[in-house]
Amino acid sequence: MATLKEKRTCGQRCEDFGRFVWNPDHGTFMGRTPVKWVCISLYYVAFYVVMTALFALSLWTLMYTLDPYTPDYQDRLHSPGVMVWPDVYNEENLELFYNMSEQSSVKMMAQCLKDFLIPYNDTLQETCHRMHQCKPGHYNLQTSFDAPGHTKWSCPFHQSMLEQCSGLEDPTFGYNGTKPCVIIKMNRIINFLPNNGTDMAPYVNCTTLEGHENVDWIEYFPSNGTFDLSYFPYYGKQAQPSYVNPLVAVKFHLIGQHCAKIQCRVMAHNIGYENFYEPYEGKVVFQIKASS
Repeated sequence: MATLKEKRTCGQRCEDFGRFVWNPDHGTFMGRTPVKWVCISLYYVAFYVVMTALFALSLWTLMYTLDPYTPDYQDRLHSPGVMVWPDVYNEENLELFYNMSEQSSVKMMAQCLKDFLIPYNDTLQETCHRMHQCKPGHYNLQTSFDAPGHTKWSCPFHQSMLEQCSGLEDPTFGYNGTKPCVIIKMNRIINFLPNNGTDMAPYVNCTTLEGHENVDWIEYFPSNGTFDLSYFPYYGKQAQPSYVNPLVAVKFHLIGQHCAKIQCRVMAHNIGYENFYEPYEGKVVFQIKASS
């Protein structure tokens, strides 16, 4: 019959642990001699030094191949997206509903446009772009970084260019009545030339999808609703830190029930608008309604 193993006392266990930590008979510390501890320490130091060097080399190689001014891959959209302001709507339904007899509703719509137009202040634009003369109707093509700070020049867009929808003449932007203004902005795509580099400037065209009888007429600012060619191409945020998107303001003269569904499309040969998976590509559809 096998004998039962003798149960060790707490003192014996502590003595065993002490001999594990330091064994005077074999001269080992935690099971290894000092020479082996030195060897294994040197091994892991060398291992992690090599791993760190390889990681740093891979990062340096990656950063060396990247262009700081242009993304390597930018093929997600071939045409720019289009948005409308004031952006008081949610992401699912673009509804610009306001009550022209309620001061809070009018103020909310007007304040949204005022905040959006802060970067377009005439004085600010003159300060940022005072050293560069743009040529309207011509692309702002640049092959070198001649602007201060190794950047490229960008053309100013003044708030006053929106005329009746600038908020300078009418601080309510028409929301105290039935002539509201909306602002159309085309998103940026690096090196994009509208109309494939021809001399035709893209322009905004708004059509009434529903409620034709409620829209008397439509005005565009600047005239003809054009995005001047001098704002293209866009070279990126680092290359053009003072760049601002050109804008087109649209004033609707509402009549009847003061409600309509509108589509505003940027017209250009190389700007698509029928992409089912990108509903804001080349166009924006929204509802506008004035109540009292």
